[in-house]
Amino acid sequence: MGKAINLQDMFLNQVRKEGISVTVYLTNSVQLKGQVRGFDAFTLLLDQQGKPTQLVYKHAVASIVPSRPIGTNRGPNDERDPRQVDAE
Repeated sequence: MGKAINLQDMFLNQVRKEGISVTVYLTNSVQLKGQVRGFDAFTLLLDQQGKPTQLVYKHAVASIVPSRPIGTNRGPNDERDPRQVDAE
């Protein structure tokens, strides 16, 4: 049995590494725009231009939309389905 792929961590790490701006939609309909600077199991740090860094609790997040397509860590010969939860 292989290590489980965590799509959430993969997505957040990729937008963080590439410095891609995101729009974070909260469950109360508030929109936050900025760049992900870090994250853990329960929170993410969002930098917004001209404002202090915000600590956002993930349970309050409805969705996160990148401003442009993100790259993936998958190689050209990696034929795994990205929806797959367990890797071999």
